[in-house]
Amino acid sequence: MFSLQFFLLSLPLLSLAGHGSPSFGHKHRRVPVKPRSANYTIEDSYQGNDFLDSSKWTFFSDADPTHGLVNYLDADDAKSKGLAYVQGDGTTILAVDNYTTLSSGQSRNSVRIATTKSYNSGLFIADFWAMPHGCSLWPAYWSVGPNWPNQGEIDIIEGVNLNTVNQMTLHTSADCAMQNSLTELVSGNTTIGNLNCASSGSDNTGCAFTDTDSRSYGHGFNLQAGGVFAHEWTSNAIKIWFFSRNEIPSDITNKNPDPSTWGTPSAVFNNDACDIASHFSEHTLTLDITLCGDWSGAAFSSSGCSGTCQDTVADPSNFDSARWEINYIEVYQSS
Repeated sequence: MFSLQFFLLSLPLLSLAGHGSPSFGHKHRRVPVKPRSANYTIEDSYQGNDFLDSSKWTFFSDADPTHGLVNYLDADDAKSKGLAYVQGDGTTILAVDNYTTLSSGQSRNSVRIATTKSYNSGLFIADFWAMPHGCSLWPAYWSVGPNWPNQGEIDIIEGVNLNTVNQMTLHTSADCAMQNSLTELVSGNTTIGNLNCASSGSDNTGCAFTDTDSRSYGHGFNLQAGGVFAHEWTSNAIKIWFFSRNEIPSDITNKNPDPSTWGTPSAVFNNDACDIASHFSEHTLTLDITLCGDWSGAAFSSSGCSGTCQDTVADPSNFDSARWEINYIEVYQSS
């Protein structure tokens, strides 16, 4: 989830619209059946206390690489301070401290977790009831290889401050890009951004799509009781879909996912100008909530937030909505 502020600040404001109603043909029209793209079987399922199990997920407690005003807590501290726990209904909560008053410029306690297992491909389905949002916040659900950017990064959910739409981004080493023609392969709710995926310390913008559906991020997402983000990673392409709560395909809820029936994705990154297989490997799934930092801090005023990012972080009342509410994350492999 490396900084994308230079790209975001250059984007025009978008007119928000939800998914349109499906268009149906004549009642008796014969439609050919499209074959499954792959038969997927479940490999790993994370739910409830799995996210707090050190054999499955680790808590990152080093300094924030994106320079946010956060103290990432280890597992014991996060649990004891009430920032990582499982509710009675089985929902896992990962949160920012919303009870400690700080001085302006101090760092606030937060969490960042990653799978102990790494992946080189698969179909990844994540069901969230709610996500963090609000001024100073920079939440993300992403995957990344151990040698950034050489083994790549896939940002499935990311935004800052009062953003109302989701950004999906790749970060890679040199010689990886995407082409404008990819807009023909994605949902009409999606706009294409920067085309160069190659990232470095001096320019880590990455290549991105933005989902203009206001249900895909932040308050709009939470109003619908969340939804599902699914991404398919093969040697040929990386595709990302978003489904609001009342539009989740039955094959996902039935644990028999078939991406070939899901319609056009929200984002498609393919081999046309980037060799996927050589740029992405050994990814761990990651969830975090940082504050201010390289992107959220730089975009704070232009995002409609008042005052300063540092003053916002100091006031605990700004973080009552700063929490992930996770139903499950599942990983499938083709068989």
